[in-house]
Amino acid sequence: MLLTTQVAFLKMLLTVCISNVHWIFDSILKSVRVWVGKREQVQFQTDVIGVAKNTKNDAERTPKENVTTPTSVNYHFTRKCNYKCGFCFHTAKTSFVMPIEEAKRGLQLLKEAGMEKINFSGGEPFLHERGDFLGEMVRFCKEELQLPSVSIVSNGSMIKERWFKKYGEYLDILAISCDSFSEDTNRAIGRAQGQKSHLDNLFKIRSWCQDYKVAFKLNSVINTFNIDEDMTENINQLNPVRWKVFQCLLIEGENVGEDSLREAERFVISDQQFQDFLDRHSSITCLVPESNEKMRDSYLILDEYMRFLDCREGRKDPSKSILDVGVEEAIQFSGFDEKMFVKRGGKYVWSKADMKLEW
Repeated sequence: MLLTTQVAFLKMLLTVCISNVHWIFDSILKSVRVWVGKREQVQFQTDVIGVAKNTKNDAERTPKENVTTPTSVNYHFTRKCNYKCGFCFHTAKTSFVMPIEEAKRGLQLLKEAGMEKINFSGGEPFLHERGDFLGEMVRFCKEELQLPSVSIVSNGSMIKERWFKKYGEYLDILAISCDSFSEDTNRAIGRAQGQKSHLDNLFKIRSWCQDYKVAFKLNSVINTFNIDEDMTENINQLNPVRWKVFQCLLIEGENVGEDSLREAERFVISDQQFQDFLDRHSSITCLVPESNEKMRDSYLILDEYMRFLDCREGRKDPSKSILDVGVEEAIQFSGFDEKMFVKRGGKYVWSKADMKLEW
């Protein structure tokens, strides 16, 4: 009886031992499976990340097609103006001016994207901070960004000689807008302030450009008030490096339409009238004509918020700011026609160092 009991006890003990051994092995196997599974998952994630990185790197190395280079940019950093030209197509819809450090950041982005020429315009660019804001941007673009060409378009009324003394060395081209060599005609157009003589300022600035080694350029908008004028003698006397002659252009929301600040319909001329004016001045070799067809889509226009403006639909549709989305994305919504830019003579000798002018 005792022997039988001992045998039964030994069987029970052996059963317990075997069960514990199974449990231990089962636990070990489970741990191994978990460890192997996690390792496989980590390896899979590593492989996926590696593929993604390689794909991104390949994409970055692949040349991007149809990306416009902002070779020449017109930055209208202010809309405020002291003149009231009846045909103006960039009117004082806002009074905003970008803080200068933000403006410089945008100019840096444009340089990195391929900008070679910057043209500052308005509004009247010399109006804000009496021209010092403009001067600092001109200095920054030439001295720090080392752009080949820095230019300005102005009505000339706010320019003082002290500005040339301080900033003239950094400026390649100064373009002054003048639509007539009759004071009465300029006043009828709105290109005047009080009793100041627009023409006196024009000839004074031409002299300063000579003294401070800045290339002098002239811009004229041809319209119903000056269409019959012969400007040959005065243009030859001023002898600009370029005389840009524009056909009066209508832009919805700017100088035509319910939301516009101007009513420019009365200034509009026909294509034939514009051609007749060009024919009358065909002897002037520096004349650069720009019809509505050439002008509308061939400029990269950056507004006061650093947004590109698309004029293809006869109005100014803004992109997002280059400060928010970068130049490459914003420029896709600029409507810029690079072929027309070249056709209208947008690319020329625009650095005063290369002009070989007799100062």
